[in-house]
Amino acid sequence: MKNVTLDTAGADSTIITVQQHILAEQRKHSPHASGSFSWLLSGITLATKMTEARVRRAGLLDVLGTAGNVNVQGEVQQKLDVYADRALVHCLGVRENVAIIASEESEEAITFDGRSGHGKYVVLFDPLDGSSNLDVNVSVGTIFSVLRLPEGFTSEDNPTKAVLQPGTEQLAAGYVVYGSSTIMVYTTGHGVHGFTLDPSIGAYVLSHENIRMPEQGTYYSSNDAYWDTFPAEYREYIAHLRSGATGRRYALRYIGSLVADFHRTLLRGGVFLYPPTDKNPEGKLRLLYEANPVAMIAEQAGGFASSGSGRIVDVPPTEIHQRTPLIVGGKEEMELFEEYCKPAHSCTPACV
Repeated sequence: MKNVTLDTAGADSTIITVQQHILAEQRKHSPHASGSFSWLLSGITLATKMTEARVRRAGLLDVLGTAGNVNVQGEVQQKLDVYADRALVHCLGVRENVAIIASEESEEAITFDGRSGHGKYVVLFDPLDGSSNLDVNVSVGTIFSVLRLPEGFTSEDNPTKAVLQPGTEQLAAGYVVYGSSTIMVYTTGHGVHGFTLDPSIGAYVLSHENIRMPEQGTYYSSNDAYWDTFPAEYREYIAHLRSGATGRRYALRYIGSLVADFHRTLLRGGVFLYPPTDKNPEGKLRLLYEANPVAMIAEQAGGFASSGSGRIVDVPPTEIHQRTPLIVGGKEEMELFEEYCKPAHSCTPACV
């Protein structure tokens, strides 16, 4: 019998793909898992690679500009919004363990007819966050959240019932940011890990293991064009950060794409704020497929996410496209924010 020694010269023997990582995490934390969860996540990674290919060639293909439609949010759909949405619906739809999906681009939850098996997962997503920035080549992204189908749920039940679960019930959450490189960040409740897409092999490769959000940063991120419509406690909080009273003077960094702004906050620290305003008194970001997944990732990385009155993930959802304020950041910034939101600090109803 001949023994063969593998020659790894010239090769990186430490490469770990996202699929390998998911399977390893399953064996570690759920040794009796069937592998169906990793099969679901592979559908998300495939769809995001399809979208990334279109984003990367956006200036060469006829995919920039509006699609001529208005979505359920009242927002003009971009051509790539439609493509990213269809890619996710298709890639998740062919996985029979996915029972229900809900998208920013669809008015109602989506179920799949004609299946032989019974799915057990609910997937919520914003297919292309920040898509209005595409024409000027600014980073955009995909955000997703995975829930378990409620026990006892049947095909006769309203699928919306399965979607309306608080963020504390999330099994996994993540996002993909399409920027100078394409990075996928996800958590299943056991830390946060980042994977960079290597176009030479077509795989997401582990590049940011066990990400921890800095306890204090140097940036705050908010759309200060609406400063005069922010509640008073938000303005006072931001003024405090700007003043240097915390021991460091915070600089403003705002991209206008939640995925990109949060990704910077996750890696560099600081705080991202999307307060209630006169125009959007309930906030503008969607609770289920934007705020909740971001909150789960932040908490797993040592940060915190608030609605202005407590943890985002504790907010009870009442509708699929429910909106919420969102404040998310490192430990120091969020503790200070909570001080400004106490009733004794002449707080407005948005923060009580």
